[in-house]
Amino acid sequence: MQDKKDSTIEVMKVRNNLKLRLIFESICIGLFAGLIMVLNRVLIDKMLPKMTSIYEGAKGSIWNIALVFAVLIIMGYIVGVMVRKDGMISGSGIPQVEGILMRRFEVNWLRVLILKFLGGTIALGAGLSLGREGPSVQMGASIGQGFSKVCNRSNIEDKFLITSGAAAGIAGAFNAPLSGVIFALEEVHKNFSPLVLLSAMASSIVADFTVKQFLGLGPAFGFNGISALPLGYYWLLPILGIIVGFSGMIFCKGILNTQDIYDKFKKMPTEVKVIIPFILTGIIGMTLPILLGGGHGLIMSISEGGYTIKMLILLLLVKFLFTIIAFGSGTPGGIFFPLLVLGALVGDIFGILVCKGLKIPDVYILNFIIFAMAAHFAAIVKAPITGIVLITEMTGSFEHLLALTIVVIAAYVTSDLLRNEPIYESLLERRLKKCGDKCDDESCKAYVKKTLLELAVFMGSHIEGKKIKDITWPRDCLIVAIKRGGKEIIPKGNTEIIAGDFIVVLVDDNKAADVLVRLQELSTEVNVIQNDL
Repeated sequence: MQDKKDSTIEVMKVRNNLKLRLIFESICIGLFAGLIMVLNRVLIDKMLPKMTSIYEGAKGSIWNIALVFAVLIIMGYIVGVMVRKDGMISGSGIPQVEGILMRRFEVNWLRVLILKFLGGTIALGAGLSLGREGPSVQMGASIGQGFSKVCNRSNIEDKFLITSGAAAGIAGAFNAPLSGVIFALEEVHKNFSPLVLLSAMASSIVADFTVKQFLGLGPAFGFNGISALPLGYYWLLPILGIIVGFSGMIFCKGILNTQDIYDKFKKMPTEVKVIIPFILTGIIGMTLPILLGGGHGLIMSISEGGYTIKMLILLLLVKFLFTIIAFGSGTPGGIFFPLLVLGALVGDIFGILVCKGLKIPDVYILNFIIFAMAAHFAAIVKAPITGIVLITEMTGSFEHLLALTIVVIAAYVTSDLLRNEPIYESLLERRLKKCGDKCDDESCKAYVKKTLLELAVFMGSHIEGKKIKDITWPRDCLIVAIKRGGKEIIPKGNTEIIAGDFIVVLVDDNKAADVLVRLQELSTEVNVIQNDL
């Protein structure tokens, strides 16, 4: 009993001066993450053009083609060995980060950082249709976790440092610091917390500054000649959103179904599964090299026009298949950029059709491309605010913010009506299901420590206006504080909860995920008031 009391006191002591300490630590994490992102991006940017020229140069010679595929098989085998050595580096990495924050996974942060860096660099440098953004998030989170372990930080502080590293990964990958902050709040934690906001903002700004110091100040997409869409054409925006919502649903189904197909071949070694997309990359590189890599070059190419509808449809179909085959194999790499590319292709096709059919100036096709990218992200990831902010930062233009929001909302609602689940949550659920509750794998073991949860009370929620003693709280949790404005209130039975409060809850770490779900239901569930007729 005394040990439990001491553990609780220890947890509460950590909160002293936590804000200032988190800011300083997040700055350090942002710096290291930024340097890793720079090295990763430089290596990929140098390797991909060389591999592309090798693919194109091999055409016409059987011996050269055989040599290219032999090299790709070796590269795939090397990456496959890495994935077999540590399965936590497979795929995007974002679901793994969310699982670590939920205390469902325990990982070797240094091994994940090294293998994810090497495996992701080889895969993306070879030209697989994967993005660097998911790996950047996982590498940033690993740096945050490593900082916490090396400095012997508490379990509570560990979560904030991991999140700040993940935010730095987004900022460094996209040159979008604000998106890193919003992503940490909307996707990783799925609620607002001042501590998450401060730590994520500090790390994102430093990571972005570091990357721009080496790679330049320009936005990710240097589009020229973006004109604001006239209000008279706004009726087209919901239509585009609905189409992109359907496209997002198809993409999610494709990703999950492809993983199911790979899983059916249980006796097939991991190395062989990873080799498959490498071989496909060689075929794509010799026939449609524009589709190699994440797709930045393809987006810039279609934004300049010159593609026929038939060609755009072909690119859309091949890029879709290329992406789901590469990602489904478990190769280290994300879907962030490829899903933006697919959205851009849908937007381009839509823009060409409506501009030709309705005699709308072709200059607005670029607008539809930009809108569809953000909407595709919102429909798949289910993080609409991140999608809006991300595309705004990547294009460096705020002129289309209203139109962008309309398309994003339409796509998000359509995706919801189609019962399309957020892709990263679906991937995390699949990974947890594979492990099972009695998994002996080191990566699936949960911590058994104390942790603090911060829960925001929303206006109109079920617990607003009630006293603590009148609320049926989940078992296995202790209400230790209520943060109201700049003050911290010691809770008592008669303490009334008001909207805007942050409830601080102490729980066992291995029960935190389940308790958090039940607490969020309490704090967000809106009371239904029926008026007398």
